[in-house]
Amino acid sequence: MYNSNLNLNLYKIFYDVANYGSVSLASKNLMISQPAISRSIKKLEEDLNVTLFYRTLNGMVLTEKGKDLLKYVEDAYNSLKIGEREMMETTSLDKGKLTIGCPSHIASFFLFNKVAKFHKDYPNIEVSVISRSTKELVELLDKHEIDFLIDTSPITESERELMIKPITKSYHVFACRSDLDIKAESIKDLENVPLILPVPHSSHRKRLNELMLEKDVVCTNILSIETSEMIASSILEGLGVGYILEDVIAKDVNSGLVKVLDIKEELPSVTINLGYIDKYLTDAPKMFISKYLNSEDNK
Repeated sequence: MYNSNLNLNLYKIFYDVANYGSVSLASKNLMISQPAISRSIKKLEEDLNVTLFYRTLNGMVLTEKGKDLLKYVEDAYNSLKIGEREMMETTSLDKGKLTIGCPSHIASFFLFNKVAKFHKDYPNIEVSVISRSTKELVELLDKHEIDFLIDTSPITESERELMIKPITKSYHVFACRSDLDIKAESIKDLENVPLILPVPHSSHRKRLNELMLEKDVVCTNILSIETSEMIASSILEGLGVGYILEDVIAKDVNSGLVKVLDIKEELPSVTINLGYIDKYLTDAPKMFISKYLNSEDNK
């Protein structure tokens, strides 16, 4: 039953103070005086008969009860934002927006052509692509700042209502510039070759290290690089043999600038996943997922 005495303004003020961790910052955002905000928080605490914040010299810190309440308020706030978008979007998608989270190296070979097709079909939909780490993308999804994410395995966030669906696989290769006189039939043949590898803490490098250990391969001439884009650039510079997802360098291979070494061992693959929270999907992301991600014609 609708509670006519429920003061939504108190919960809005609570939400802002909790997110900013500061009465003064919430005051600026809401354009309400600091004393009025403090009174509102006190009123909400009295109504609920709980302490929601610890008042400290460094700002407002949520109590355990405050953290519990914030989960409900965030869920309600996200539902309101979704409701607002549902009202603005139409099934014909002649207005609306779509925000996708995807690491740049995956977006470059997997996503951008799909975004281009979608934009051509629905030019009035505002499309944004945000590149972050997997952890950051999941956080943005949880805050409803992106509609869905596309990333490689593993995505393990069991505490959220996060749906994970595999879309496709991408395979690692060893590749170098075509004019380099480098041949190898096995990773054992790469022991004395300059290698360009992902950084040691990455999941890609760890899986490769396991394979090298299994095959008793010891390499010493290694350049470790953080991003796939920089590995691809290093390959084109002729710095050595790079370990990279084949899709990232597909254009350079097709143009003849880069060659893939014919290694007999099966190299690790990665699964490209779609991650989303079902109840927060509106018409635009639903259409993109069904027509541009799940359709074989658009892969």
